[in-house]
Amino acid sequence: MQQLISGLSDNTPQIQRDLYNFLADWFNESPYITVHTSGSTGTPKAFTVRKEQMIQSAILTCSFLQLQKGDTALLCMPLQYIAGKMVVVRALVAGLKLILRTPSGHPLADVKTPLRFAAMIPLQVYNTLRIPEEKERLYQTEILIIGGGAINKELETEIRAFPNTVYSTYGMTETLSHIALRRLNGPEASSSYTPFPSVQLSLSPEETLVIDAPLVCDETLVTNDIAEIHPDGTFTILGRKDNTINTGGIKVQIECVEETLRSIISVTFAVTAVPHPGLGEAIVLLVEKAADTDGLPDKIASLLPKYQQPKYIRQVDAIPLTGSGKTDRKACRLLAAQLI
Repeated sequence: MQQLISGLSDNTPQIQRDLYNFLADWFNESPYITVHTSGSTGTPKAFTVRKEQMIQSAILTCSFLQLQKGDTALLCMPLQYIAGKMVVVRALVAGLKLILRTPSGHPLADVKTPLRFAAMIPLQVYNTLRIPEEKERLYQTEILIIGGGAINKELETEIRAFPNTVYSTYGMTETLSHIALRRLNGPEASSSYTPFPSVQLSLSPEETLVIDAPLVCDETLVTNDIAEIHPDGTFTILGRKDNTINTGGIKVQIECVEETLRSIISVTFAVTAVPHPGLGEAIVLLVEKAADTDGLPDKIASLLPKYQQPKYIRQVDAIPLTGSGKTDRKACRLLAAQLI
């Protein structure tokens, strides 16, 4: 393996280099491997996990999706993060035929091989649906899982028409990718996530989800995700505890406000907050400069109750994103503080 890596040329695509480097780490003598969080809500961090736990995670997914030896699988996400790493581990565990594409907003732009399985983030799916040829290739992908961010209502409506099998995933780096799935289309479509059988769930005193997944995580994990657990064992995520803005003594969930505003704002935007002497925190709407903000406050007032309406609207060159494509919430707060 090391000889293979050292033999790479300057023209070798970066995704191929990253794959070789990951495989070198995977097949060395250490039972551990280092993974990195995305840093979407704080400082990115690195920690080590047992390779055996990653294998167990791959087995759970491959078994649930009935992936078999020889099935084609697309790797189109960065290998620096757990989502990309787990695509490779699933291929190793199940004997999948891995097709590599440099991570981009259009992962199916030049994929001619029919795919049995693909994993994407919502933005990749959204972009793909805008190009007829890419959309047709996505329709022909037998199983698609979508993770790494929230799927808004408009995108989920488009997905309902898919002829294949599509799931939204729930999980995080600490759980080595997902521990639950939610069907997005077909007669089995649901608004709730179904955890794998080996996963036990409960709620913390703050009503955040607590995960006990012994096959993939040594310790019980108390998340920042505010959740509701239903009598049948499924669950719904309402938002993140650290995405709650306390303005004038009223708690506002950022995700709820953003979901409503997507119907009137067509460009990338983010809701955040800045300290305020009277309110405690004031809501700030950051909108990319391509947006037409004329009349936007009136449109917002017609959709949101007063306590959810942004006190400040600021145009920015770009919304800060993490390396994995998520909104960088910490950077948004810092940016907003500079603009107010």
